[in-house]
Amino acid sequence: MTAYTPKPGDWAVITGAGRGIGRWLAQHFAAKGMRICALDIDAYEAEETARLCGNDARAHGCDVSDRRETERVAEKLIAQGIEPSLLWINAGVGSADTLSGAKAKSIDWLMGVNVMGPMHTARAWLPVLKARKGARHVGITASSASVTPVRGPFTLYATTKQMTAAIGEALMAELAEDDIGVTILCPGILNTQIWNAAQARPERFGGARNAPDELGDHWRAQPGPEVLERGVDETLANGGGWCIIPTETDTADKMAARHEAQQDGFFDYATKGSD
Repeated sequence: MTAYTPKPGDWAVITGAGRGIGRWLAQHFAAKGMRICALDIDAYEAEETARLCGNDARAHGCDVSDRRETERVAEKLIAQGIEPSLLWINAGVGSADTLSGAKAKSIDWLMGVNVMGPMHTARAWLPVLKARKGARHVGITASSASVTPVRGPFTLYATTKQMTAAIGEALMAELAEDDIGVTILCPGILNTQIWNAAQARPERFGGARNAPDELGDHWRAQPGPEVLERGVDETLANGGGWCIIPTETDTADKMAARHEAQQDGFFDYATKGSD
């Protein structure tokens, strides 16, 4: 894929840009001269991100789990001249629920944001991205949980984030013929507010609730999103691909264990024919 270098004046559309990784991505690309369009379910936080990104930045509320809303927002902004060369599908939520024990609305929420959200966002924005000339790129924020074995207590979250990464792989395959690069970002645990993501949960998924503040202690002890800078820049310069940036020392071992388990379950006798 063609190397992607942020071009001053080009638009970068970033979902989940109201805080955490999304806000850092917005400020990172704004510092390179790009005009930022910050989207977030919390319109106030999106506006704050836009304020931090300069006078040319824009913001809009957007619940990516809602297909029709995602389409309406994209159509409105495109009509206003926001035609990005960079689309970063970042919005995501976390939960300590298990797949077998979670309430149905919790499952719907994580699936809605982490799985359907990336699909809705891609489908809404890719036509205008494809129509542009020059270097174009799509980023999608998955997780280190996307490449390590699914283990407790975050099994539901890990399941949805492996789906997020699979969507990134699908986009890699589909966009290659258009020479549009795709980066699948897999960060480790960072100092973000994802531990309290339910504070912005829509009513149809059970409504907003605040987690006890002490639950965030583990996340607050981790590095901030700025640790992603080198990996993100190098991956875009290489035209995209996997960008795995762990913050836990055992991530590589966990990845190796997952691949080893897959290899142990590999039976190739059907491809060799009968003796």
